[in-house]
Amino acid sequence: MKTQREHAESIIERLRAAGHEALLAGGCVRDLLFGRPAKDFDVATSATPDEVLALYPKALTVGKAFGVVVVMEGPVRTEVATFRAEHGYADGRHPDQVHFTDAREDARRRDFTINAMFFDPAEGEVIDYVGGQADLAGRLIRAVGDPRRRFAEDHLRMLRAVRFAAELDFTIEAATAEAIRALAPSVTSVSGERVREELARILTAPPAGRRRGLELVSDLGLLVVVLPEVEALKGQPQPPAVHPEGDVFRHTLLCLERLREPTMELALAALLHDTGKPTTAKMRGGRVTFYRHQRVSEETAREVCRRLRLSSLAARRVTWLVAKHMMLMNADQMREARLKRLFADERFEDLAELWRADCLASGGTEKAYEALMARYRAAGEEDLRAQPLITGRDLITMGLEPGPVFARILDEVYDAQLEGRAGSKDEALALARRIAAERCKPTR
Repeated sequence: MKTQREHAESIIERLRAAGHEALLAGGCVRDLLFGRPAKDFDVATSATPDEVLALYPKALTVGKAFGVVVVMEGPVRTEVATFRAEHGYADGRHPDQVHFTDAREDARRRDFTINAMFFDPAEGEVIDYVGGQADLAGRLIRAVGDPRRRFAEDHLRMLRAVRFAAELDFTIEAATAEAIRALAPSVTSVSGERVREELARILTAPPAGRRRGLELVSDLGLLVVVLPEVEALKGQPQPPAVHPEGDVFRHTLLCLERLREPTMELALAALLHDTGKPTTAKMRGGRVTFYRHQRVSEETAREVCRRLRLSSLAARRVTWLVAKHMMLMNADQMREARLKRLFADERFEDLAELWRADCLASGGTEKAYEALMARYRAAGEEDLRAQPLITGRDLITMGLEPGPVFARILDEVYDAQLEGRAGSKDEALALARRIAAERCKPTR
């Protein structure tokens, strides 16, 4: 099976054999020149969509109106786009008019110079009409042409500028940055799904990039628009003895930076875990406190997940992590059964990683984390996920009437099972009878 690059280059060869100009385009050229793995290899061509379809009749035509068809070979897919110019962006995303043109004009309608280069694989030649190579060497994110015009065409490009700066460790060129500051409020028109995709790339960038990306989002006026709850953490003081790193915003950035290869859900939980602090802050005994801030943070996380259109499963994961982020502080004092139940939860490792990063962001160490993970690794899989020795049917057989007390009895018996106080079904039933005698009356 062909790789993505091989597939794209075979399409270029076929288009050229049919008399059309064809080149690799966009992000793959940037990545090849920068020396990092390219994820997508796109083709730009002088061939119209109909001319591409004549060569590839089974190509997908979802983007045909914008000059784009998708050529498939098994699971490998390559976008083939006709050189085009675009005019009018009434919705701040899609062009009102498209006309086909040449490579030079096509480059001028793209977002940033480093994304607007072409590459001829046959000649090994870079074709650069906008100074992309110079900006790549200078590690600059620069809008093609007039930055205000580029961002007015697609408001999401402002977040994309930050994302590229975070991923590549580049600087945003001054005029481009100034245009973002001026137009930042217009990001409100961008859908939650598209904002989420860019935030996800920023939050899961290399560690220093995550922190720098969030600093840029804030400095450029975008954070107050897309995540005002996080912007509100700026300037919120914390007790220096517990948080020598500074205010809640700085702590949050450090926590995000300390995460090791996080998923988007874990990174988002780290970003939101202390958002309840500004509204719960109170002075007590001469120091600021944040009692039960995790509950407010949980509600904030739920609202942010809704706004960013996360799936129900992803939203539950984020809100659970935020709600439980302080739980492991007292892990050494937990009952064995409660700790084992937590170990058995498939979200435990993410929770532990969030706790670890939270501790390190406050100037702490990994000592407690390592001790807990040693206990986790020592716990047997069968022990952690053991089937309960008794069920509700056993309680009915004992003569108990189904009701809310069932769950409490079953929980207590299962706790005893996890702690080794009930090692057989007979022992579990005996314990259930003792608990029931204290709490319930049999029906016969």
